[in-house]
Amino acid sequence: MPTGVNARFTDRVAIVTGGASGIGAATAQAFAAEGARVVVADIDREHGPQLANQIGGTFAWLDVADDGQVTRLVADTARTHGRLDVFVGCAFSTAFGSIESLGVAEWNRTLDVTLTPIFTGVRAAIPVMRARGGGAVVAVASVSGLAGDRGLAAYNAAKAAVINFTRSAALELARSAIRVNAVCPGLIDTPGLGRAFARLPERHALAEAAVPLGRLGRAEEAADAILFLASDQASYITGATLVVDGGLTAATGIPDLVPGI
Repeated sequence: MPTGVNARFTDRVAIVTGGASGIGAATAQAFAAEGARVVVADIDREHGPQLANQIGGTFAWLDVADDGQVTRLVADTARTHGRLDVFVGCAFSTAFGSIESLGVAEWNRTLDVTLTPIFTGVRAAIPVMRARGGGAVVAVASVSGLAGDRGLAAYNAAKAAVINFTRSAALELARSAIRVNAVCPGLIDTPGLGRAFARLPERHALAEAAVPLGRLGRAEEAADAILFLASDQASYITGATLVVDGGLTAATGIPDLVPGI
């Protein structure tokens, strides 16, 4: 049941993949708070059920790299709830290392978890959403899909592909009233980023200093952007990429020519 003033998703059904932690968990919580029936889909059998129980939703164990499981998830959701209004793809995998050291298996795993499930999820959702007169898809991309990072070639490639797939899908599905948009979070304080900083703890302060707003983002702030794009408030927005990065990508990277401003 909705707990806040807003109830934009009352009686609507939302699937959130990668929904057991980080941005996915914050998104699932936010949808539930605004009245949605939420399916938390994740490979995490510990935190996923806990979160689903907490928000009054449903947990679905899901290996997003298995296209058959993604297809069944959508079919099972439609059969159980009678509809599917929103599909949010949050799952990702990251391989660290130079291009020279990166194995093909690591490359493929990154794409199999980060990119392909957006395609398989959208493909499965199309007939269900079309039958009800439309729906909304939000793909969680990244600022790493807008530019490159040393040591993250596979992740950069996967997230860039998510952004452009979003555009293609938006064009193809517009006549079916299925809106497809992407969110590009920057440095968000999530367990995934925490694990990265654990490897190089001195980078935490440097990362915060690189953000014009001077801090890491909160998962809830990324979730707010996702909910906006999925809501009727964004009814004339499709094929868009909404950057949520505290101003990180606003800079050219050129050192300050007028210090002190």
